Amino acid sequence: MLLALCCACTQNVTTEKYQKSRNNIVNVHDKIKEIEIEDVLIGKISLPYVIDKYLIISDYKSPDQLIHIFDKNTFRYLTSTTYKGQGPGEIAMIGHIEYDKARRKFYVTDHGKQKIFSYDLDSVLSDPSYMPEVKLDMDINLLPDTYKYIDDTLCIGRVIKPIGTNDFKPYVAKWNMQTGNIQLMKYEHPDIQKARFISEVSTEHSMYLQCYTRHDLMTICDLNGNLKYNIYGPAWTSDVSQTSHYWDATFCGDKIIASYSGGDRRTNTDLPTKLLVFNPEGDYLQTLETGYRIFRFCYDRENNRLIFCMDDEIQFGYLDLGDIIAKNR
Repeated sequence: MLLALCCACTQNVTTEKYQKSRNNIVNVHDKIKEIEIEDVLIGKISLPYVIDKYLIISDYKSPDQLIHIFDKNTFRYLTSTTYKGQGPGEIAMIGHIEYDKARRKFYVTDHGKQKIFSYDLDSVLSDPSYMPEVKLDMDINLLPDTYKYIDDTLCIGRVIKPIGTNDFKPYVAKWNMQTGNIQLMKYEHPDIQKARFISEVSTEHSMYLQCYTRHDLMTICDLNGNLKYNIYGPAWTSDVSQTSHYWDATFCGDKIIASYSGGDRRTNTDLPTKLLVFNPEGDYLQTLETGYRIFRFCYDRENNRLIFCMDDEIQFGYLDLGDIIAKNR
């Protein structure tokens, strides 16, 4: 009995990490460079993705085309594709975009039609009238939302289970595109009753993140759903509050970078301006204060930079990380 108690205490110390302060703050406002986009109009609610040599920006509420493609190195506008609608080749409600490197295709989730469409990257760039193909039909009882594509038999990411009217429960799961089989990861935090989180997957580090939007908590698990670490921030409580916490996160080489708010979800202070930097074990390293309201961001590994979609005096920008944090491997 004594041995079992000692083992339990050791595991708790190993997995549960409480960070009472995160005060190593670096102001990077002046280091963020504006990306000037003049050839196409993009709305406030937009998401960036780096795919191969390209930056893709999806425009959720566009009255025109929904997907815009740029050279990721120069930010030169190249083309746009896909109109909003219910017709052939149109997207009713655009969701996640994911890259299949081996086939040079990208997959676009349509939550309106409950389908995932497949786009040939080279064809999109060369043919303005290109029409995508249906990759698969989604099961409305358990919907893939955001995910990391590994191959057709293995994707890992967040899935959504509708519950009653206007409610849902998110999970992290493994997903087989060929069979449609979805296997839920086994770990759920025992103290959170109504979970809302974003997820991010790293095959390089063999782990995934759950960063909670309504709790000051980041959970790190291995790719089989075994808990590695719970990272509790200074504002941690198991109760749901009106405070907004994590908004986005990504792996940047040997770092985890997450946008964090701390503002009131009921006001316009909920968009984050700060980026928290952690190592892969979840240990806090520093805070990058941007001074800009960040909606979403992505990482360009080749150029070691973050690319932002913002709701501020500039709409798009990037931050070179080389002289700010240690060089990522």
